[in-house]
Amino acid sequence: MINNWRNSSQFLMPAVKQKTQKGKYDIYPTHVLEDGKIYKGFESLANELIQHRTILMDGFIGVFFEDFRKNLQKYFDQKKLNVHWVDTSTALKSEAEIEKMIAPFLGGNDPLFGTRTNLNLVDFFLPEKLKSLALDKTAGLNIIYGVGAQLSEIDGLFVYIDLPKNELQYRARSKAATNLGASKADDIKPMYKRFYFVDWPVLNRHKQQVLPNTDIVIDSQRPEEITWINGSDLRNSLKTLSQNVFRVRPWFEPGAWGGNRMLKNIDGLNKDVPNYAWSFELIVPENGLVFESSGKLLEVSFDSLMFMEAQAVLGEAYEQFGYEFPIRFDFLDTFDGGNLSIQCHPQKKYTKKHFNENFTQEETYYILDTKENANVYLGFQEDIDPNEFENTLTESFKNKTEVDIEKFVLKLPVNKHDLFLIPPGTIHGSGINNLVLEISSTPYIFTFKMYDWLRLDLDGKPRPLNIQRGMENLCFDRKGDDVTEKLLAKPVLIDSGNDWQLFHLPTHKKHLYDIHRIHLQTEVEIQTENKCHVLSLVEGSSIIIETQNGVQKRFNYAETFVVPAAAGSYKITNESDNEIRIVKAFIK
Repeated sequence: MINNWRNSSQFLMPAVKQKTQKGKYDIYPTHVLEDGKIYKGFESLANELIQHRTILMDGFIGVFFEDFRKNLQKYFDQKKLNVHWVDTSTALKSEAEIEKMIAPFLGGNDPLFGTRTNLNLVDFFLPEKLKSLALDKTAGLNIIYGVGAQLSEIDGLFVYIDLPKNELQYRARSKAATNLGASKADDIKPMYKRFYFVDWPVLNRHKQQVLPNTDIVIDSQRPEEITWINGSDLRNSLKTLSQNVFRVRPWFEPGAWGGNRMLKNIDGLNKDVPNYAWSFELIVPENGLVFESSGKLLEVSFDSLMFMEAQAVLGEAYEQFGYEFPIRFDFLDTFDGGNLSIQCHPQKKYTKKHFNENFTQEETYYILDTKENANVYLGFQEDIDPNEFENTLTESFKNKTEVDIEKFVLKLPVNKHDLFLIPPGTIHGSGINNLVLEISSTPYIFTFKMYDWLRLDLDGKPRPLNIQRGMENLCFDRKGDDVTEKLLAKPVLIDSGNDWQLFHLPTHKKHLYDIHRIHLQTEVEIQTENKCHVLSLVEGSSIIIETQNGVQKRFNYAETFVVPAAAGSYKITNESDNEIRIVKAFIK
């Protein structure tokens, strides 16, 4: 076992389900399967593998394949089984060849941004070496193991070892994991850039190709306590989710400006941290889905659902987005913390040209909770001078001088349940003492920080600024009175019943999604109308969602959940004593 294999203050998800309380936010939401569908431990896996003669053991980067080999070999030795192991890494191109191949996608000296690659996993291997991965006909069992095992084109039982992306990052921070084709770990920021723009697109395409025929899927986040499921059972479970309701597993991160609202109010989180800035409620490129059977837990990446059931999940939006889930929900917590950076996000054409993303970061701030006198920064002052703004920011960066940002940027008061619109190119940033439910299109790393209050990141280094990129994307006509008129949603009552009301919170014309808010006393039936609904309980303690298929699930305050288009309809039942409010986002 690798020493110091995980660098994070966050607890490792247990292999067995813990008890949860009604009305309390659940950090490990699960989807319950029939008993006996999930298995635990290397012994049970070894007993399954020995029923076969040839195994292909593929998986994601960050998996400790050598530890897998050693742990399984112990049980094979007990059976006195002669096992021939073949490591796929011996067929990789040289590190120098791989670095040259991926260089066009890494953005040169840019510390944050590259271009999403169009490479495939086979491009990282030497064809002649893949063909030379040979079986030993005298062995009782042959195992081809490592990233890309399927590329050997050898027939056998196909096993895929998955690893949640948050756990991959924790391993990378401890230098226990490397990038694809790298011999050693780098600092986490360049590693993450390479993960995002090269490794993840390459490996996700590979996973999409192999998942329909995978025989066994393994959750390897606990290196000594794996859980696994038969591929057919996983695919059936994903199909069920795609027709009912689900919630992904959230994860939490401290940050330079982070607050204490989540720290104080969410049970099960490690409290020995400086703050929590983010909750990845539904940032699906980095979330997983957790299944439960007979108390045992198994997590697979969210993209597994999209690869198998995207059309059922997205409905009419599938034609536009394909396998990419288009909506994001996350929390920004600045309670007793700091202001976010003054920032903007790129225009759609810019995002495609420079980063090869199919759509861009189109945000809103829904104020879930706030303290007195809290604010957001949004839009420019009426008399904004773009040249003066750029020169002031540049001088501040060079000379480390403070900027009177309110000379240039509007500072607006906030109230609970306000919705601020942040289409691409809008200058913005949350102020202190807000809990923001950020509702957005899915892209999430394309933030051009332009002023960061001269503070340091948690690693003691300044966070990179992107003043020039910001200037290339800012809309300076979003200023003065136009901001409060056009960038603060004005709720409109569009439907009602005896004890419920449906409000439209109109988004900007450049937002690809729209938002409704449901006010409810008892219960109401909602039709999906072939649209995927992303929802969060923003007022009240808990609700029950029941789909037309009869599946029921409880969701608590501040939990984000998804009703796929294929669910058809669903009933919301209020379990709270008072009126509740639920926000619902969907593609226009």
